[in-house]
Amino acid sequence: MDTPEYAPNYTSNDLLFSLHGEYARRSLNYEIVAQGADEVQDIQNAPAVSMGRYLADSGQTSLLTEISIYSSRGESREQLRLLYMNAVALLIWKTMGRRPNLIGAQHRPPRSALLTFGVPFSE
Repeated sequence: MDTPEYAPNYTSNDLLFSLHGEYARRSLNYEIVAQGADEVQDIQNAPAVSMGRYLADSGQTSLLTEISIYSSRGESREQLRLLYMNAVALLIWKTMGRRPNLIGAQHRPPRSALLTFGVPFSE
């Protein structure tokens, strides 16, 4: 079928927004990136370690004030670390050659998540 709910990347968030028209998809400010145990072992997969250096080396340090990344501990080996990245951070992460495992999106990071890199969430 061609309906959105049967699309391969259709998520529970998509269902929520299709059921509640007052919420706009654009209000989801943070993409959730899951990193498995193998990824976490490579220190270059930590944005706080590699992203600042990448921006400095590429002459894009002005973007530092637009990046917001939070992290929290996952609950399985496949999702050992969860990163909550705003759009700018995610775009830079992809530009750096990373292939993030996107598992969802939400308006803001959970209260239990810690600011890992960049500036805090603000509305």
